[in-house]
Amino acid sequence: MTNHNTKNNSRKMHRLCLSLLVGMSLSACNTIDRLSNVGNPPPMSKIENPQLEADYRPVSMPMPAPRVQIKQANSLWASDRKNFFQDQRASDVGDILTVMIDIQDEAALENETTKSRTNGEEAGVDAMLGIESSLDRVLPEAIVPGSLADFDSSSNHTGTGEIEREEEITVQLAALITQILPNGNFVIHGKQEVMVNFEKRILQIDGVIRPEDISTDNTISHQQIAEARIVYGGEGALSDMQQPRYGTQIYDILFPF
Repeated sequence: MTNHNTKNNSRKMHRLCLSLLVGMSLSACNTIDRLSNVGNPPPMSKIENPQLEADYRPVSMPMPAPRVQIKQANSLWASDRKNFFQDQRASDVGDILTVMIDIQDEAALENETTKSRTNGEEAGVDAMLGIESSLDRVLPEAIVPGSLADFDSSSNHTGTGEIEREEEITVQLAALITQILPNGNFVIHGKQEVMVNFEKRILQIDGVIRPEDISTDNTISHQQIAEARIVYGGEGALSDMQQPRYGTQIYDILFPF
């Protein structure tokens, strides 16, 4: 049994050392990369076709049968037109529309738990064929047969928790139509990068919209985007200062208490 425990401890130490080595190698690469860019602003991403990215996957969802466009002979009207005059709204792959993002999210959660428990156990031998009177000969001290065992236990637990969150994001972002689904809905993708004093702010949005939800000024609200993925973050010196050092992060992951 001792050998088995020793082997388990050895394996755990081996895994721990391996994790530390991997973390140190990754952090060293990141440190070298950061040192090579000292004095330079964060690089801006190139404008590329999202379909050429390695992780790009076309959106596929259950869809009804495609709509058939009906045109009458000697007529300028088409069955899928919303207006007689030319529609300036985005309607094809590569067209641009503006996404209006106005997020005002607020949540509050409060929880309190109280638990208390008290146990008591007593045992004794008042009469046992007269043998109880001779127990003091066996035990080193005189005992009382009526109270041979007495156990008491009590526990108390009180827990309180409170979460309060408030988020507000107001921004406008231009997005491209990257795909038209069989039912006519559009898949959109938009990304924006802004550099201010060596700090790069990144805003990205992806999702699925309905053509009829696009307003006459070629805009759409983020609340009308299905499967919306909104990313708002940054890169640079300020963002690095807000993150714990890699040693602290590894310590928080590995420390069991």
